[in-house]
Amino acid sequence: MDEPAKPRNYDGATGGWGSLKGMVRVERDAKASPAALRTLAEQNKPEGYMCSSCAWAKPPNPHVAEFCENGAKATVWDLTSERCTPAFFSAHSVIELAAWSDHDLEMAGRLSEPMRYDAKTDRYVPVSWDEAFAAIGRTLQRLEPKSVTFYASGKAALEPSYLYGVFARMYGHNNLPDSSNMCHETTSVGLTKVIGSPVGTCTFEDLSHCDAIFYLGQNPGTNSPRILHPLKDAVERGCKIIAFNPLREKGLLEFVDPQNPWQMTLGKPTKIAHQFLQVRPGGDIAALMGVCKRVLEREARDGNVLDRAFLDEHCKGETDFIAEAEATGWPEIERVSGLTRAELEAAGDVYAEANNVIGIYGMGLTQQVHGSQAIGMLVNLLLLRGNIGRQGAGCQPIRGHSNVQGQRTVGISEKPELVPLDKLREIFGFDPPTEKGHTTVEFLEAVLDGSAKGFIGLGGNLARAVPDQSRIHPAWRDLELTVHIATRLNRTHLLPGDESYILPCLVRAEEDMQETGPQTVTIEDSFSHIYGSIGRREPASPDLKSELAIVAAIAKATLPHHPLWHWDEWTGDYGNVRDLIARTYPDQFHDMSARMNTPGGFYRGNPARDRIWKTQSGKAEFTVPDTLSTNAIKDAAGRYTLVTLRSNDQFNTTVYGHSDRLRGLEGSRMIVLMNPFDIAQAGLEEGALVQLETDSEDGIKRIVRGLAVTPYDIPCGSLAGYFPELNPLVPLDHHDRLSKTPAAKGIPVQIRPG
Repeated sequence: MDEPAKPRNYDGATGGWGSLKGMVRVERDAKASPAALRTLAEQNKPEGYMCSSCAWAKPPNPHVAEFCENGAKATVWDLTSERCTPAFFSAHSVIELAAWSDHDLEMAGRLSEPMRYDAKTDRYVPVSWDEAFAAIGRTLQRLEPKSVTFYASGKAALEPSYLYGVFARMYGHNNLPDSSNMCHETTSVGLTKVIGSPVGTCTFEDLSHCDAIFYLGQNPGTNSPRILHPLKDAVERGCKIIAFNPLREKGLLEFVDPQNPWQMTLGKPTKIAHQFLQVRPGGDIAALMGVCKRVLEREARDGNVLDRAFLDEHCKGETDFIAEAEATGWPEIERVSGLTRAELEAAGDVYAEANNVIGIYGMGLTQQVHGSQAIGMLVNLLLLRGNIGRQGAGCQPIRGHSNVQGQRTVGISEKPELVPLDKLREIFGFDPPTEKGHTTVEFLEAVLDGSAKGFIGLGGNLARAVPDQSRIHPAWRDLELTVHIATRLNRTHLLPGDESYILPCLVRAEEDMQETGPQTVTIEDSFSHIYGSIGRREPASPDLKSELAIVAAIAKATLPHHPLWHWDEWTGDYGNVRDLIARTYPDQFHDMSARMNTPGGFYRGNPARDRIWKTQSGKAEFTVPDTLSTNAIKDAAGRYTLVTLRSNDQFNTTVYGHSDRLRGLEGSRMIVLMNPFDIAQAGLEEGALVQLETDSEDGIKRIVRGLAVTPYDIPCGSLAGYFPELNPLVPLDHHDRLSKTPAAKGIPVQIRPG
């Protein structure tokens, strides 16, 4: 349970002994099995187990220990010795469990048997696999297909994800949102608009050849710690890293390499950021405009700064953008960004003098009302000097879930134009639906208006991750069918529909034994590389099934017999599924099974990396932003901009514990970080309990109470607090204008006592 918050200064660097202690603490609390240590030795290595946490690359020449603090936490969490059995559900009603914290729900352990919700007792009760599949199939046959949504968490591997998408279309819909809709769909839409590719253009090797990195809105110390190794190496060979973030996150400041005995002994960290720019939340477009403006000033003064040959051959719209940048005044740039002209000019000088520059970003850009435009601004900066499509340069988003990018690659998409429907028609002998399906936000709108009738979740904890929970949660229980393919109990399971099932599955580290023997699955990282992953640990329960086996069994129970639909054969040998993927996407996945264990993964390619632009114009396109404010929040008396964060003891909605070590915070997650000057101006004091209320004009009350005021180094006028506890403050229609990604990094709120 939460304890009172205990703010303190954390003097240590990212990594070092602190990360080792953090791993040991979670391993102890999770009661991990002894096999977890053997799994860590195999983690992220060829013919080993690929981490189920973030989507960072797996290098061809791995370290002895190729895992980070948070990757190790994810593994020991998966391999807990605790079990959530039918006896647990018999002892606790759903209404009782709903009062538990997210952490305590997951601490019940691994789910061990399939369960069905019994409304009479308000409890989940055991059900056989055959009974569950038959009942789910009957209900899906009864429901209108377009009223059902198949959601996918970004953790499921390529093979089950591919079959899941095929099943949805055989059933009759394109309602295939995934966790990308909640985070990096802005990337998929924003990058496609300007360079014709929905994914980053870099490879892991580019980090060894860049002279500067512009790093925006991503916290490597918590979200993807293994990136700190190549960042450290880059700094030590002279690369300059310019970091933009509202909070001075430790991961961008200093790092002690836990795999370097000399550095661990001396405790002397490597300084990461050459320049740390504490941008206001929502100030990214303005900040990037300032950097571009400085580059153009250097071009006017010195010449030979812009890559004129690249601009002439490969780009469109540069004249309009340059005119806009030159016309934008420094006072407005400074006001919106919260940065000084001198700071931005210094960053611009670094960019102008570097031969090869990489732009790296995270959800600080994507989860904004104008996030797509912010990504466009970063691309504008990179295009000015030809920093896309050559070694040591490029635009690279850092994604969260380990296979969230790969799921989109193999067809988990609500947009039929992104899927080779002609190939599906040829391979499987059916006519795929062509009507656009639901994004996550559109599914939630359908939940509210009653048109959504069924939900299947391939992993995840969607109801806890979404905006507007005070409206969504009551309506969720009106669904006629909810099916959860899961490893642990979570809050979404506690919102049962008329029929509700929890179907327990293997984790990636466990042996997946099918008819032809142990199975390998594949995943895709943020650099578009594909890796095989094989689990070797004994399953938590003999009653578990793999994600693929569950998807195939539901499909078999739902769909009519078809001579080309071989669900049992696909389940018995995942190589058959990889052959289907290769037939569907031959240019990217040919010889997939033969290549999947290539050290460092095999690269599926990206036309933009080769300067082939799949845009409407056939060129890389500069864009002129409509506004300098990424979050579209106007200054007003009493209005603050709230940013939601993950803690160091957290991966998305999974909360491993109550330590946020790198920010110097311990204990309660019910806190709000606030600038000391703002605390004084508001007549508050440290530890005072307050409530936050969304400052919206739609007449809907959105309030989170019981938050302890916690002083922190954050720009004035800004607040920060934890996801998902503060998600109820995000209006459902507060999202990126193009992608509908919830704008959780810029929420207008008022703060009041209570």
